[in-house]
Amino acid sequence: MNTRAALLALAVGAFAIGTTEFTQMGLLPVIAQGVDVSIPSAGMLITAYAVGVMLGAPVMTLALGRFGRRTALMLLMSIFIVGNVLSALAPNYGLLLLSWLVTSLNHGAFFGIGAVVAASLVPKDKQAGAVATMFMGLTIANIGGVPAATWVGQQLGWRLAFGGTAVLGLLAIIALGLALPPSAPGPRPDVRRELKAITHPTVLLAMATTVVGAGAMFTLYTYVARCCRRSPVPPMPSSRCRWR
Repeated sequence: MNTRAALLALAVGAFAIGTTEFTQMGLLPVIAQGVDVSIPSAGMLITAYAVGVMLGAPVMTLALGRFGRRTALMLLMSIFIVGNVLSALAPNYGLLLLSWLVTSLNHGAFFGIGAVVAASLVPKDKQAGAVATMFMGLTIANIGGVPAATWVGQQLGWRLAFGGTAVLGLLAIIALGLALPPSAPGPRPDVRRELKAITHPTVLLAMATTVVGAGAMFTLYTYVARCCRRSPVPPMPSSRCRWR
């Protein structure tokens, strides 16, 4: 097994997910116009994605516990592809909302299982670096994938942008299938025991920290494209940018 190739395959999956997640925000005004809804209504699409991440992380992780990890990751990327294809084809706002919910179901589980797989591929003293390599795909998505997909969406249509991210998901499935070693299914998870962990004070503190941090970040990011849209007049200082 080529460890570097396996880690890069995980990074490709992270790149695809990260590109889709943040491209939604860059294209929010274009999407709102395309499905004929207001900017605040279009913002609910981001909420739908967040709800899917919240629900999908524990549910998908438990549901896929009966499969080997490689199979689980490939199934999660299949959900990602289906969601993006539905987004590209959605004829109205309601179906687009549903498609984004579907797309996000893989998000938390992919990164959770992927981190475990990455750590298992290397010796203990290199596990942190292996996990970081997988998350490198998310960083590269923000640097290159999101601007590129946003440009495509603005110039050629937002549907084509999501069609492109579906192709990224397909490439990720191929990479995962070729590079990751097969693994036997783990023991069936104890649902009651897993859910009980949520009540632990340390877990609750970590969850609260994540909620506050993500809430602050996405409140700004969701509407940043609307605020900083291009105008024929000279750009205003950011302090005068109106959020409406």
